[in-house]
Order: sequence, then structure tokens, then C-alpha cells
Amino acid sequence: MQKIRTRFAPSPTGKLHIGNARTAIMNWLFTRHGGGSFILRIEDTDRERSTAESEEKIREDLRWLGLDWDEGPVLGGAWGPYRQSDRLEIYKKYSQILTDEGKAYSCFCTPEELDRCRRERVRRGESAAYDGRCRELTAAEIARFEEQGRRPSLRFRVDEGELAFDDVIKGSIAFRGENIGDFIVIRPDGMPMYNFACVVDDHLMEISHVIRGDDHVSNTPRQCLVYSGFGWKVPRFAHIPMILGEDREPLSKRHGASSVAQLRQMGILPEALVNFLSLLSWSSESGEEILSPDRLIKEFDFQRVSNSAAVFDREKLDWMNGVTIRNLSLGRLSEVLYPFMKEAGFPVSSVEEVTPVADALQDKMNRLNEIREKAKIFFQDRVAFDDAETERLVKTDDARRVFLAFLDETAELHRWDAELFSTAMKNIQDKTGIKGKALWMPIRAALTGQVHGPDLSRVVGLLGLEKCRRFIEKLC
Repeated sequence: MQKIRTRFAPSPTGKLHIGNARTAIMNWLFTRHGGGSFILRIEDTDRERSTAESEEKIREDLRWLGLDWDEGPVLGGAWGPYRQSDRLEIYKKYSQILTDEGKAYSCFCTPEELDRCRRERVRRGESAAYDGRCRELTAAEIARFEEQGRRPSLRFRVDEGELAFDDVIKGSIAFRGENIGDFIVIRPDGMPMYNFACVVDDHLMEISHVIRGDDHVSNTPRQCLVYSGFGWKVPRFAHIPMILGEDREPLSKRHGASSVAQLRQMGILPEALVNFLSLLSWSSESGEEILSPDRLIKEFDFQRVSNSAAVFDREKLDWMNGVTIRNLSLGRLSEVLYPFMKEAGFPVSSVEEVTPVADALQDKMNRLNEIREKAKIFFQDRVAFDDAETERLVKTDDARRVFLAFLDETAELHRWDAELFSTAMKNIQDKTGIKGKALWMPIRAALTGQVHGPDLSRVVGLLGLEKCRRFIEKLC
């Protein structure tokens, strides 16, 4: 059997989009499941938009997601180089082969001429594909164009007739050659077009499976033609359904966070995001939704990939992230919360100082950035009430009785913990006859400004006795 070799080939023109991250995850899961090799290749032939910074950000996001690769830029490998900008001589060599064999030809048409021709063909009810007008240029015609200073592109000859390929997910897909038309493989500036460069790269890197979004389905017949033109074996194609927003439109910036970096900033955990994106169009046979990377690798199978578009449900991502947060060890949670607490301006100087807060709030968060609001009760010097109703709660006669009893009960204490707090509250209930919500809610509101929140015994332990007494004294 052919060894599985897959590739993730992003263009370094911006942040790693959620859709591209999902494609990388699908490649990685399939490859790791089959014990193959996962290759990172950078498609940076767009000179104007590609940057080294974007490339590094993409690698950083992939590492954060936990997706390791076996070959790629920096890491190296036997099939490199792994940046297309470093492979231009290779493309030149193979484009010359096509030219020498008469499978490609020089096209001197200007963009204006091509646009005019396209509009005319559409007006006549014909295909918008290139009409092949430069297919059989004479030497004199070529010389005249060159004298005019025109720089030719290189077009691949496409014959009429049906072209079909089998897709792992979508089954057999057929196209007509006359609807494709002769397509450009090398631009006038010498840079390769996507459909040419990726075929050369995939063949030379021995890629066995091309797994990508189904927005690439229309590219596949052109690529199959290039494979055929060289007499190369065509890899297996698997086109994953698109990700849609909740309005059923393709996911974009207007739907909110659209990149991995933005979700990281929101406090989404990498294992939760991998879990969530894996379940867009795929499902575990068990029906379970909270799956570790190891289980995802073990269970992944294209037979369980749906052919329908997947909806990016942000509420479900938050829920899944919340479950992941609650399943973390306290040490790991403290580590991932630390930078969020520092950014929020809380006075913590080590992971250890975050641990008590993490312990108190672990079951109260769905995203790590919620720590900004949820942890402020532990660091405020003056209680800010959530709303007028909460503030009224601490001004009743019963509340004042509870506060006075609290001050009396704690006046002689020299240490403070959850057990002492519980004893004090029991004694306050016995002395005042006030119990239930009428007892507990005024105390919570007085100490936090809220009527709901983490376990109150943890809150008072973090606040300390002096601060608890000071907050309550201000209300008496």
C-alpha cells in the first residue's frame, strides 16, 4: 500500500483562517490515523501579499493547535524546499517540458482583450472560457507581439470532452473540457499559477491524498489535466464541505472572529478548538462530542464525513470550551489563565498566585477572557454593585442586622478560612433568626457587588478577613 502523505499548503498573506485551520486538522487527523507523513508547504508565489511575518504566525497557530508536521520550512525534509518561492527553477523546468511537448503554448492576450473576449462570449450564450485564439500563432505573429513589448503567459491546452475524477467525499465529479478552456500555468512575470505549481509540488513530494475545502472542486479538473499532461499518477482528492455562519452564508469577518488568532485572544483553548472544528461535517461513531486529540486520531474516518456544509455555532464552541476548562488540571488552568490575568491588569506575578482564583472560578467560565470580569471581585478595593437592585439588597433592615452580627462574630478572629466563615454564618443565623437567601445574599452582595458567583467560602478566603470586615463596615 502507498504510504499516506498529506500536505497543508497555506498562503502567508494573513492570519490563519478558521476554515484553513479546519483543513489542516482534517489532514493531520487522517495522516496520524494512518501513520503517514504530514507536510507543511508554504505557497508564497503572491509576492505582493506574502510576508515572512504571516508565515511565522501560521506556524505559531499550528503549533498552538498541537498540529505537528514531519516536513516543512525550517524543519526541512527530503522533498524540499518547502516554500514555493524557493522552487521557481523547478516550475520553470516543468513548464518547459509542457512547451516542448506541445501541451502548452504562449498567449500574448492582454487583460483588456481577454475581458472583452469573455464578455462577448457570454453575450452570445457561450462558455466564458478562453477561446484559444493564441493556440496556433505563427512565428511572424509571435515576433510582432514581442516587438510590441508584450510578455506572454503560458497556457495549457485543454481538449474537448468529459473529464471526471473520484472524490473520497463527493464521489464521481465530471467536467467538460470546453467549459474549462485553455488555462494559464505561468504568468507573464514568470510566476507559476496555483493549479500548476501545486500539481508539480504534490507529485514531487509524493502526496498521496489532497484534502482541502470544497471551494477547490473547480480547480481539480485543471490539476487532473496537468497530472495527465505529465503522465503522473493522480492523488486521491477529498473535498471537505464549507463552513457557514449561522445565516448560512460562507464564514467571514462579518460573523465575528474568523481567525485562529482571534479565537485565541478570546480565550478558546487549543484542544477545544481542534475538537470543535473536527466535528464540523464529521462525527464519532460513539455519538460523543467531547473528544481528546488521541481519540480523534483513533476514530477519524472519511466515511463519517458529511457532504453537507457545516454551520459554525459559536454558542456550541463556548460550551465545548467551558467543558474543556472544567476538565483541566488546576495547574494547567492556572498556566493558561496567567497571561489573561496579566493583560487584565490584575496584580499577579506568578502562575502560583493565579491558582486560588482559578480554583474558585473553574466552573464559572466558558472562555478564558471572561476572567477579566469574573476575577475583579477578588481584587477590587471598593465594591461596585452590578445594578441598583443589588445595591438596594444591602440597605434593608435585615441586611443591616446581618452585617452588624457579622462584624461582632469576626471581631476577635485572628485567622480566616472557609471553616471559620461557615461557623460565623451559622452563629449569625442563630442570633438574628435570619436564614436562607435573606442571610446569604446580602453578605454576597456586600463582598462582591453581585448576587450570583463562585462559592462564597472561596471568595472570603481570597478576600481575607480585613477586607471582608472593611467592605461590610462601609454598609453599617
